[in-house]
Amino acid sequence: MQPGVQVCMPAAAMLGVLCRGCLSRTQHQTSRSFNSWPRRMSRWNSQESLSTDTHQESPRVLITGGLGQLGVGLAEMLRSQYGPESVILSDIKKPPSHVYASGPFVNADVLDYKRLRELIVNNRITWLVHYSALLSAVGEANVALARKINITGLHNVLDLALENCLRLFVPSTIGAFGPSSPRDPAPDLCVQRPRTIYGVSKVHGELMGEYLHHKYGLDFRCLRYPGVISVNTPLGGGTTDYAVQIFHDALSTGHHECYLRPDTRLPMMHISDCHRATIEFMQTPECQLSLRTYNIAAMSFTPQELAQEIRKHLPNLKVTYNPDSVRQTIGMTYANVLHEHFCLYLNCTTHLDIESKFTDIALYNNTRKTKVLHRKIKTLQKKKKIIPKS
Repeated sequence: MQPGVQVCMPAAAMLGVLCRGCLSRTQHQTSRSFNSWPRRMSRWNSQESLSTDTHQESPRVLITGGLGQLGVGLAEMLRSQYGPESVILSDIKKPPSHVYASGPFVNADVLDYKRLRELIVNNRITWLVHYSALLSAVGEANVALARKINITGLHNVLDLALENCLRLFVPSTIGAFGPSSPRDPAPDLCVQRPRTIYGVSKVHGELMGEYLHHKYGLDFRCLRYPGVISVNTPLGGGTTDYAVQIFHDALSTGHHECYLRPDTRLPMMHISDCHRATIEFMQTPECQLSLRTYNIAAMSFTPQELAQEIRKHLPNLKVTYNPDSVRQTIGMTYANVLHEHFCLYLNCTTHLDIESKFTDIALYNNTRKTKVLHRKIKTLQKKKKIIPKS
């Protein structure tokens, strides 16, 4: 920005806080000056800090929406690398005892700007992972609440990240694509016209993050997550939840009623790959990123193909199909396959062995609940009393 040009700036920039991530981008923007504002700049702007980027050292991480499907596992993986006190989980719900015991947890609402700001400043946060959101099916059932959490909460996080020069990760979704988007494969850059409030809010987040990156230097990062397959984490009300629920039903009752048609193909990923890819993405030097938002995926399959794979381990599984009009309509607007520019560019490959992933889930026995389910299904198999739900 040339001197003398009036600049409309958020509160963070008005205080003279301007983020810069890479030397190349700093040199590119040396013509910008804000002679009407104080000259106090981010620590990233100095040549000294550029040689010893603080984000190359141990980060201080805050995860919002930490009690959803992804937060606890990501915190566990980050703590294994950076120490148990380096990651703070936050949510509005009360956590189970094992989450309390595993590391710092705080009660925080993403709509409470002041509370979030205190947490970031008092705990010297450098990375912020924003997982708070209402997913597709739940969002359609309560559009007003989804707009409030997914958009107002996002803006709170964006403003705080800019004000405090944080490395910010906000996941997007395959729901950010729409009926007019390419489906097989969907590239990183293409037409996006989603038809759910969840998808609209995610496209809004992608564009706002990119805008603040180019305008003020915010280190914004985003991956479009596919459906995430996990075992011991709660479902969030997404269109791809069937791919998790079917395993629990297979082990507990032997019957699963699927709310999608058997031929509905959607991208999926095992939760361990999702966590690993997210951390590698966050650890990547900013100057290596050509985009701010990338696709990330591992495999694509239909409910019918998934059921066939599970039957290799539980032959008596019965699946019936009762398509839900809302979720089926949503699923038909999603991409079938995601093109993975990020993985190819950074050599961050995900595991593509579908059978091994399903085997891991079907034989998962690290929690007491799943051990009980395994014992129950084995007993029922011996007695030949596996009775499908009516």
